Amino acid sequence: MSRIEREVVEPREKARSVDKAQLVHYYQQMLAIRRMEEALAKAYALRKFGGFLHLYIGQEAVAVGAIAALKPEDYVIATYREHAHAYAKGMAAKQIIAEMYGKETGCSKGLGGSMHLFDAPRNFLGGYGIVGGHIPIAAGTAYASKYRGDGRVTLCFFGDGSVAQGAFHEGVALAALWRLPVVFICENNLYSMGTPLYRSLSVTDVSQKALGYGIARDRFDGEDVLRVRDRIGEAVRRARNESMPTLVEIRTYRFRGHSMSDAGLYRTKEEVEEWKKRDPVGFGRALLEKANVPEAEIAAIEAKVKEEIEEAVQFAEDSPELAYERLAEFTYKE
Repeated sequence: MSRIEREVVEPREKARSVDKAQLVHYYQQMLAIRRMEEALAKAYALRKFGGFLHLYIGQEAVAVGAIAALKPEDYVIATYREHAHAYAKGMAAKQIIAEMYGKETGCSKGLGGSMHLFDAPRNFLGGYGIVGGHIPIAAGTAYASKYRGDGRVTLCFFGDGSVAQGAFHEGVALAALWRLPVVFICENNLYSMGTPLYRSLSVTDVSQKALGYGIARDRFDGEDVLRVRDRIGEAVRRARNESMPTLVEIRTYRFRGHSMSDAGLYRTKEEVEEWKKRDPVGFGRALLEKANVPEAEIAAIEAKVKEEIEEAVQFAEDSPELAYERLAEFTYKE
């Protein structure tokens, strides 16, 4: 049996090591992401800001669980649906929402907007608007880590719509050839914009793409934050200890349309409601209840999150726009 085959078939669901503080942290992060995105949807509808807005609601356990498997110095790079990844990597909701509003206090001075969050000090290397265009960049950052010997791992998030792109194959091929410390995470939410997966890929098991490049793969459902943390943790250890990439497919679902302009009419209400029964935020709350965390303590967490997001929205509302005279300062490098 080859090494890769062994990695696919070996038992996965082992006893999970988690304490109360970690459970609280994961639930707080997922709930904050949910509330932040709901606030953004409301603000967008009120025309507080323009451009595009791609919500992550329904997929929260993927970003939170995967990034929980990292060290602070590791890199994360994502798509245009990256608000959750930025928050999970440590960016404050104030910086994220202010960026949406186009304000100077945003993470990119309000010049990037929804699809271009970036936080170099926290090693969040950005959201990218071109489908799959960032995957070779992830291979590049992993190459830099290997060249420098800094021990860092890169997590690269992308959607199933990226898999048929040439950039996906370029990035994975080079990572495999050069044995780079990167984990490619396909967040398979079943639709490339409004196109179901079976109409865009002849083989809908995305993880099988790894076989063509001779790298390890994994594939699982993404509503359980602990499962995501532990399974991505295996891939992270492989990257850090063996300098080998892994392709991971996590099956998930976005409760909203592709973007705010998408009513999602290509899906039935029954399908959406069925997936909402696997709500990752609700699953995270159930984990707290199972751990005998008192209801009053859970309610306090939820109240604190509500306050955090309301303050962030007000911060964005009150922040100034970047002065026209300073545009060149952040646009061109002298």
